[in-house]
Amino acid sequence: MKDKDIIVTENLRYSYVSDVSKRELALDGISLNIKEGSFVAVLGHNGSGKSTLAKHLNAILLPEGGKVYVAGMDSSDEKLVLEIRRQVGMVFQNPDNQLVANVVEEDVAFGPENLGIEPSEIRRRVDEALKLVGMYEFRNHAPHLLSGGQKQRVAIAGIIAMRPRCIVLDEPTAMLDPVGRAEVIKTIHDLNRNQGITVVLITHHMAETVDADRLIIMQDGKIVADGKPSEVFSRVEEIKSYGLDVPDTTELIYELNKEGFNLPLEALSVEECAQAIYAVFS
Repeated sequence: MKDKDIIVTENLRYSYVSDVSKRELALDGISLNIKEGSFVAVLGHNGSGKSTLAKHLNAILLPEGGKVYVAGMDSSDEKLVLEIRRQVGMVFQNPDNQLVANVVEEDVAFGPENLGIEPSEIRRRVDEALKLVGMYEFRNHAPHLLSGGQKQRVAIAGIIAMRPRCIVLDEPTAMLDPVGRAEVIKTIHDLNRNQGITVVLITHHMAETVDADRLIIMQDGKIVADGKPSEVFSRVEEIKSYGLDVPDTTELIYELNKEGFNLPLEALSVEECAQAIYAVFS
């Protein structure tokens, strides 16, 4: 499955009308292939184009130029938009904007009901989705009484219940505290690893990208770096030139290397970093 592309963009271009009625380019020739079953993180500052890209991946926005294909379907074909949205679910920054019911399980059932799924299957999907995100015990709770991280996990469950092949998360932790962020990131990693759901995580939190299969960095509507996180973050000076930070482990090795050591910048995890330093001093 992992060698099959679920999303393909070809020279994707898109612009917005600014406050002074000028068109400003938000996406400037984006071409990428996303493999089914992969976990792809997209990192960049506000205004880099990453959220605009996210909205093209399930046809919320349509290309001004170029193409987007989802499971082989052309997003610019109006007849395919609903099916594309069944294949690719979208989770946004603010979970309050996605919660529509007064009870958690009713909220999770909302999407499948709109797809015309029969009631017994909806019941099964709701229970399964809530268990997958660790929120089954809260199924009869009122969503507004949950923490931010719990609300976002319910929002993710609502997408899972529609059985998408891919979930795109547009800065899903931006409004959460560190505990809520950790809950949500663990949940989406579990869905990717254990359920095989393709994940595209849009973020400006560098730490959320280190365990991804692939890291894409965007700047001014273009892809400026693309590879494994360990490879991308090893290009420390380039990453800093985009106004971004590197992980603490990479920063430590970078500073040690400036003092004359020869440590691998690809040692991204705490364990890898510790082993690399230990090997030098032992």
